[in-house]
Amino acid sequence: MVKRKISPERRERRKKLLEMLQDAGINDVAGVQELFKEMVSSVLENGLEGEMEDELGYSKYDYRNKETDNSRNGYSEKTLKTSLGDLEIAVPRDRKGDFEPQIVKKNQTTLSGDIEEKILSMYAKGMTTSDIEGHIRDIYGLEVSDSTISRVTDKILPVVKEWQMRPLESVYAVVFMDAIHFHVRSEGQIVKKAVYIAIGIKMDGVRDVLGMWVGENESAKFWLGVPNSLKNRGVEDILIACVDGLTGFANAIEAVFTKTEIQQCVIHQIRNSTRFVSYKDIKELMADLKKVYAAIDEQTALYQLDSFDEKWSKKYPKIALSWRTNWANLSTYFKYPQEVRTLIYTTNAIESFNRQLRKVTKSKSVFPTDESLLKMLYLAMMDITKKWTGRRQDWGKIYSQLEIFFADRLD
Repeated sequence: MVKRKISPERRERRKKLLEMLQDAGINDVAGVQELFKEMVSSVLENGLEGEMEDELGYSKYDYRNKETDNSRNGYSEKTLKTSLGDLEIAVPRDRKGDFEPQIVKKNQTTLSGDIEEKILSMYAKGMTTSDIEGHIRDIYGLEVSDSTISRVTDKILPVVKEWQMRPLESVYAVVFMDAIHFHVRSEGQIVKKAVYIAIGIKMDGVRDVLGMWVGENESAKFWLGVPNSLKNRGVEDILIACVDGLTGFANAIEAVFTKTEIQQCVIHQIRNSTRFVSYKDIKELMADLKKVYAAIDEQTALYQLDSFDEKWSKKYPKIALSWRTNWANLSTYFKYPQEVRTLIYTTNAIESFNRQLRKVTKSKSVFPTDESLLKMLYLAMMDITKKWTGRRQDWGKIYSQLEIFFADRLD
């Protein structure tokens, strides 16, 4: 049995709190809630009095220091909706009507101007508008419509555009690129659109979502716009780019960042290779294929690929052919030590991010516009990346290896 430890300071605070509650005749949760409401009201009213004092330049009844022809003019009662219930406060007035309170603004009807923040937070977690309406109604007793929620979330669009244009680091160790697909309404039809996502690992080992772009389909033409966008925002070099076999991407990235090494995701190559393999063969075939991608060096990997081809080509001729066709971009990781290999041979880093985006957006089968799609993805991204703290634990080893391999490109 673990004995609970309470510091002397905390024990003393509890003692004083209990004495205060007993003096006030409070002995249940409802009483504590009412007391807390009174405390909140007092704090707000004291703050409003302070704002009025700053506005007029003299404290209450201190007419000797009055240097204005304006003066106090009583109070107006205001009811605020809060998670604790209705809260009554007295708002001071001035005779000229110039006073603009900031703690509780003139037209504010809820204690939190963070109602909008709560709407954005719920929207970011993928809640439907009807769910958001229900929560706001249950907690604050307020009715909010679809149009209100849309108006609130639309306020984020300028922020999204600013985020998309923000300056970036000059050099990134690794950039993972992938596409995730959504249905969007366009000109009266529902079309499938790809959202292109780039996640970079900075030279200090910290991850950052570099951008999200909405396009019609995966094409070299559109991909060329992505590295160009990164370059225009200050990126001068990407040491290694990891991709999921995106059509035409290698040519697009090399056209902009000529020295960048391309690593195609090995895990995706394995999935594509084994998609139509019989379940009777899959275990043995996967064991032979592992000898290829888990080889100690490229020469050994090619030897194992030849052996795999000889054994399986009659039954599954396309597998070895596919590996040979993509070998230039699949084999990049063989030149690096294990720490760097583990980082780049798969796009798991961005796939995990994409899974979380899908989880948030699953309530939306069709987005009305590109803007509404980007708006939700941005809010979801901000929510997801709050948990991205610090750098990789093994970054010291990885960085020391990158310093050797890319000595001519790093300061």
